[in-house]
Amino acid sequence: MIGPLYAESLDGARVEVESADGGTWPLEAWRWIDGAEGDEAMLARCADPTLDVGSGPGRLTVALTRRGVRALGIDVTPRAVRLTRLAGGRALCRDVFGHVPGAGRWGTVLLADGNIGIGGDPDALLRRVRELLRPGGEVVAELDSPGTATRTERVRLRREGRATAWFAWGRVSVSDIGPLAGRTGFRPVETWSEAGRWFSVLTPHR
Repeated sequence: MIGPLYAESLDGARVEVESADGGTWPLEAWRWIDGAEGDEAMLARCADPTLDVGSGPGRLTVALTRRGVRALGIDVTPRAVRLTRLAGGRALCRDVFGHVPGAGRWGTVLLADGNIGIGGDPDALLRRVRELLRPGGEVVAELDSPGTATRTERVRLRREGRATAWFAWGRVSVSDIGPLAGRTGFRPVETWSEAGRWFSVLTPHR
């Protein structure tokens, strides 16, 4: 889906995201490597063990490991998985909708950096995540700011005349997390903002 252009961005190449309506913006892969303000607040809410979905080059997986939390990153890009392992984290090349080790036993599922949009269907993703959590487990999700449109976009990556196939990506505003959580068997227990980023902790209904 994302393919080699995403892998190249992780190695420093300048890659753009293009939306089907013609908009473009840079793919800021450095954020997934170097980290950003607000990461610490997410990490502090992750229980042992944590599954980092769409873990990219593994900054959060590695950070959790260093603080003694058992953590596993999953990503569909082999290069991202290799970078995580090189940095000292555990990672597998897996699709969250496929076989995931430890299903039903994860204390936290982490959906950072907008990864609640994986697959273009946040409802389907959260229902799948509910299957992965242990009883009493939680989701820590990064969301869009209040008032932004919750939507599914068709996007692709571009670089120097090359482009990926179009794929779907979801965007979820923090303003809409309550109804989304309710539809998928969750309820929000905490929402906060830091450094211009928005987050929510969700727990399954009993």
